[in-house]
Amino acid sequence: MLKNPLHRILLVMALLVGLNFVYTYLFPRQPTEPVAEIAYSLFKQKLNEGAIVEVTLQGERLSGVFAGKLALTAEQVAAGRFEGEQLFTRFRTVMPPVEDPNLFPLLEKQQVKLLVEPTEDRALWMSIVINLLPWVLIIGVWWFIITRMRQQGGIGGGFLNKFGKSGAQLYSREQSPVTFADVAGLREAKQELQEIIAYLRDPGKFARLGGRVPRGVLLAGPPGTGKTLMARAVAGEAEVPFFSISASQFIEMFVGVGASRVRDLFTNAKKNAPSIIFVDELDAVGRARGTGLGGGNDEREQTLNQLLSELDGFAPHDEVIVLAATNRPDVLDTALLRPGRFDRQVVIDRPDWRDRVKILEVHTRKMPLAEDVDLERVAKGTPGMVGADLQSLANEAALIAAREDVERVAMSHFERAKDRQLMGMERKLFMSDLERRITAIHEAGHALVARCLPNTDPVHKVTIIPRGQALGVTQQLPEDDRYHFPRSYLLCRMSVMLGGRVAEKEIFDETSTGAQNDLKQVMDLAEKMVCQWGMSNGLGPLSYPRGEEHPFLGRKLAAEKTFSEKTAWIIDQEIKTLVNLAEECATAVLAENRKTLEALAEQLLEEESLDFQQLESFLADKTLNFPQKSCAEMRHSGKSIKETD
Repeated sequence: MLKNPLHRILLVMALLVGLNFVYTYLFPRQPTEPVAEIAYSLFKQKLNEGAIVEVTLQGERLSGVFAGKLALTAEQVAAGRFEGEQLFTRFRTVMPPVEDPNLFPLLEKQQVKLLVEPTEDRALWMSIVINLLPWVLIIGVWWFIITRMRQQGGIGGGFLNKFGKSGAQLYSREQSPVTFADVAGLREAKQELQEIIAYLRDPGKFARLGGRVPRGVLLAGPPGTGKTLMARAVAGEAEVPFFSISASQFIEMFVGVGASRVRDLFTNAKKNAPSIIFVDELDAVGRARGTGLGGGNDEREQTLNQLLSELDGFAPHDEVIVLAATNRPDVLDTALLRPGRFDRQVVIDRPDWRDRVKILEVHTRKMPLAEDVDLERVAKGTPGMVGADLQSLANEAALIAAREDVERVAMSHFERAKDRQLMGMERKLFMSDLERRITAIHEAGHALVARCLPNTDPVHKVTIIPRGQALGVTQQLPEDDRYHFPRSYLLCRMSVMLGGRVAEKEIFDETSTGAQNDLKQVMDLAEKMVCQWGMSNGLGPLSYPRGEEHPFLGRKLAAEKTFSEKTAWIIDQEIKTLVNLAEECATAVLAENRKTLEALAEQLLEEESLDFQQLESFLADKTLNFPQKSCAEMRHSGKSIKETD
């Protein structure tokens, strides 16, 4: 019995080809009308009489067609087994061994149609080739398809086996050269993972005291903070098999394949225990069940159920540690996060400026740096950037230096790379004098309000050079990383955002479309202040589900409305009150410092860009007035500025 489907298919094809050959060549079809075997002399006689219309030459054999039905006796036909006469329309004869020089002139004279065919043996082989060619093509195509399917796990390799395999990559220490030395910062995360590596190297050390290592560790944090890099470092540090897979690889168009792949992954990990499994982007399969329209994706939920069972099911797997990474821990199913499954959640957050210095040192250790490069200054000027951003920043600085064909990367290259990342790429855009002046007034308004208000971040750079989608940019950078944002700081920030629009209105007595993005940011910030942070005077310390980001459409539709229409109207009024308060403050600041505003705009038209030192130098001999009454709620003891009513 042939158990392999490939062998069965090939056997059926071979049988069909053999039957076709036997039927065609061993049992040839007989002609429907008799052919007369005549002597060559009779052929010449009938040719002279004009009784032949067609002759076919095939080697020594000659055949043809009479002009009509010709009556021949048994004596005239070789091996004739009939009495009297019989009518024939076709004949066949053999040419003599001596060449007949009169044959072809006679054929031309009688205007006989002459055909020449290859010899019988050659014709036989050509017929065989022609008949076998379609079968060869069919078998070749099938062989190619079956071979590819076998390579991919199809026929001959088990069609469902391919889809049931997890597809996880197995790494060893040699295949993953990244170690914790390549991961800057993240001290707490390293300590958590060092314990797991120590357990896998020496389980008896922990079991002796009755301890049990966490079965699962969830790495959570914003994109680009180094979650996958940390997992690669674990693969490089741990001297055990390391299986890596993306959660999206579990999901397939066939029902049940995801659960099968989860089983296969854990089966392989248990065979190689102690081992580590790393699942990247866990939220692809770990989202909360029962959400979304129609009850969710059944295949995804089956995969999640199997994953829950493997993490903490009936069969223990203490020597298989599961690492997972996600930037949306809020959407994960609660069953995943309970003790016994993902026991620990390691938060990998955005680095502070001290950690950013270390990250920059890692990414620039192979770069020839100039003496003026100050990585601490670069780190302090990149608040909010994560490891991936800093790597891109260092790479961009190196590319800029390479384009200038210099030997070392200088501080100016880092500054230009930082401007490109924070503000966008410069655009060569033609603008009229009026539009350039509007842009200069707009950016000068942002910068002047930020400089005058007591609770704002320092202005790092002001430019009217188009960058990204903006015609001009005013860039503020905090002096240190912030984790708390007071109400006065947020109000000042809103005033700075509105400063450009207010400056246009102050100088030109009308506004333009340039403040579109500013207004959107102000609206979003004011809505969060009122609904989520309880910073409005009319509503007080209450929180409303408005302005929140909903991870699921179904959760948003199913969310219960927790406030009335009257409350919604009050929320709108409170948002409007905060925005108007910020606008009044910005209007008062620019009205008090109108001459400085116009002078700063002229300076921008001349220089196009002003950095922190240039801005401070320009404002050094200017008197900045702070309207105390209009900006009373923005007051903070962070600055000392001359106050006027």
